Amino acid sequence: MKTPSLFFACLLTPALAFAQSAPDTQASLNLHYDKPASEWTEALPVGNGRLGAMVFGNTSEELIQLNEATLWSGGPVAKKVNPKAYEFLAPARKALNDGDYQKASDLVKNMQGYYTESYLPLADLHLSQTLPAKVTNYMRELNIRDGVTTTRFTVNNVTYSREVFASAPSQVIVVRISADKPNQISLTANTQSPLTYSNSVSNNSLFLRGKAPTHVDPSYFNANRDPIVYDEKDSCKGMRFELAVKPMIKDGQASIADNKITIKDSSEVILLLSAATSFNGFDKCPNSQGKNEHLLATNYLEKADKKNYSQLLNEHLKDFHSFFDRVALHINPGEPSKNNLATDQRLADYSTGKTDSELEALYFQFGRYLLISSSRTPNAPANLQGIWNKDVRPPWSSNYTTNINVQMNYWAVETANLSEFFSPLNDLIHNIAATGKETAASYYHAPGWVLHHNSDIWAVSNPVGDIGKGDPMWANWYMGGNWISRHLWEHYEFTGDKKFLRESYPLMKGAAEFTLNWLQKNSDGFLVTMPSTSPENVYYYDDKLQSGDKKKGNVTIAATMDMGIIRDLFTNIIAASEALNTDRDFREKIISAKKLLYPFQIGSKGQLQEWYKDFEDVDPHHRHTSHLYALHPAHEISPLTTPDLAQAARKTLELRGDDGTGWSLAWKVNMWARLLDGNHAYTLFKNLLRLTKDNNTEYGSHGGAYPNLFDAHPPFQIDGNFAGTAGIIEMLLQSQNNELHLLPALPSVWKSGLVSGLVARGNFVVDIDWENGKLKRANILARNGGVCTLRTNEPVALKALNLRSEKSTIGYVLTFTAEKGKDYTIEAR
Repeated sequence: MKTPSLFFACLLTPALAFAQSAPDTQASLNLHYDKPASEWTEALPVGNGRLGAMVFGNTSEELIQLNEATLWSGGPVAKKVNPKAYEFLAPARKALNDGDYQKASDLVKNMQGYYTESYLPLADLHLSQTLPAKVTNYMRELNIRDGVTTTRFTVNNVTYSREVFASAPSQVIVVRISADKPNQISLTANTQSPLTYSNSVSNNSLFLRGKAPTHVDPSYFNANRDPIVYDEKDSCKGMRFELAVKPMIKDGQASIADNKITIKDSSEVILLLSAATSFNGFDKCPNSQGKNEHLLATNYLEKADKKNYSQLLNEHLKDFHSFFDRVALHINPGEPSKNNLATDQRLADYSTGKTDSELEALYFQFGRYLLISSSRTPNAPANLQGIWNKDVRPPWSSNYTTNINVQMNYWAVETANLSEFFSPLNDLIHNIAATGKETAASYYHAPGWVLHHNSDIWAVSNPVGDIGKGDPMWANWYMGGNWISRHLWEHYEFTGDKKFLRESYPLMKGAAEFTLNWLQKNSDGFLVTMPSTSPENVYYYDDKLQSGDKKKGNVTIAATMDMGIIRDLFTNIIAASEALNTDRDFREKIISAKKLLYPFQIGSKGQLQEWYKDFEDVDPHHRHTSHLYALHPAHEISPLTTPDLAQAARKTLELRGDDGTGWSLAWKVNMWARLLDGNHAYTLFKNLLRLTKDNNTEYGSHGGAYPNLFDAHPPFQIDGNFAGTAGIIEMLLQSQNNELHLLPALPSVWKSGLVSGLVARGNFVVDIDWENGKLKRANILARNGGVCTLRTNEPVALKALNLRSEKSTIGYVLTFTAEKGKDYTIEAR
């Protein structure tokens, strides 16, 4: 796996004695079911960061749906796709200053470019197994610690097993089919793809070779007659791809003919699946400048073929455990386990109000599992569905939605002790900064770089909308580069890697340079953004029309989210330049501009205003809570530092309500945790685990969790899984205010528990033990060393240094200087 130059030595947390007393068991880290998957959102995911598979667990007719992380439609983005865009900027600003919001909206539509491309499915592997009688004793499971799915059933007193895993060391998917009696396995295997493809046979392997479309329209955009385009004359776009399947058998016979593998009377069958694409970078034509996908796929296959099954499995387990085992979580460990029930039944019971603390901890670890499995490919971070997708036109193109969703995918990457998996997002940020520089110049005649609300593997940075067909409430949003830049700063905050920060600072500065140009002075002398939107939301303004309808606006001045993002960016660029002791003149310019930013406003209901004026919400329960960006993921608003604004943020959340799409619920978990309200955060978290099913009237109308624990918008969006994991961490540990806040938002129902391996800013690794809702003991490992300030709800002592905490406005505070590589044990007193 490619990692940024920032890569630091990842020291595993020395397990505390109290953490060792309750190790994660295999059972507590299993998703298991008593019937095959009937829907895609019931199938079980495996992945090595590049190759993904959804395993359905059927008996006689098995389906394993396959993906490859770099398989997208299209090719590199064109330049100057809308050369007239800049002509509409000044008129749009004038319309806004005149209060003509509809005219401003109509004008900014002319400042749109083309839609992103789509993430694509690779192929389906079909297994048809001859079974002479009825199936009994059926079971399928996913062990998330091992990254292995197992399907097991009995026919005529013969027990069959199928294991599937995606190996990162060998870069193949491994399928093992076995029986507890010899010569019992007869089956056929074939491959198909929803893309243009052909099958062939070579070197005892079955090959599927295909070509991606040159363009795929989003699933929500149907203005074009041909939404899926294969242009054979396009020598640039439309990447090639290849899948290879090689059988290895014990006993019996194997043959490959008529584009299928046939196996008779075998005792064990192993299928090695290798795949590759011609993707060669965001700025290279995948057709004419692409990599040799056949050479890549066959090389992976040949290397894996030299290993037996035990070697493949053991190297996979060693690799996967090295990441997964860094963090353990046990909630109410004395509570009786419900793991004897199928996971979908546990979700159904949980949805009715039954307690299941072990399920909550499983959901937390499932988010970590998904990140390990989907974020290891250079230039291709986890997208809207991670790496798992079955549709040629998936929901929202399964792209990188940059007005929250791709950022949300990485909220837990540092805190959940998976810092290396930030690398693909780091790549994408660099790529977008390159295309965004051209977008800033051609669209706005501005320096620096800009990103709007959508991107893809080609690093699209322009406002999408097919030149005027998109709704400005989502298309014409200008803060994507600023938001995504915060991940660069956060990576430094958690690692302390100054080499990485030096490499990242020019990108952060480029985002700030664009922003300085974008800001305008209003009549009161404040710096504001215009045009401005609050992602995907609209407001009522002005008097009622003669029809009785109210006017709706989607474009404004200085939406609160804009101002929060810019404050955060400016705060981070100031801190980065100080940490590097560089660029003083630019720093002073940023400091001066920050003082002039339009301040946050508290509205008539006591809420943090979302808009420039105290407009009425069209949808008071809208899924986006964009105006609370300054609360989370940023920390410009905090109960510790800005209590009045924190109270306004609380009122905003109360008005928004406790329902929403899956990812929206997860965001609110994090926000309530930042407000130090663990019980309200837990209310949202419980809603996040409501059972949701596709094509089901009882379970299909709300955000929650699918039977396989995938997050349900609905439809499936993986960001809710990652944000749910991050939200649990926010309840147990926060570090955004230059301190480590232990158990800042602990729900009262989590009476006791153990967590180990969480990471705080400053590169401190934290283990916590609590009983009766109170901190009992904590261990702090200082990877870097330095000043460490702890905030706790109860008084604590650091006996090794003879220190005791002191009472503060919120809880108790203890500060000490930590030595690099040393552990410090904190105990309640």
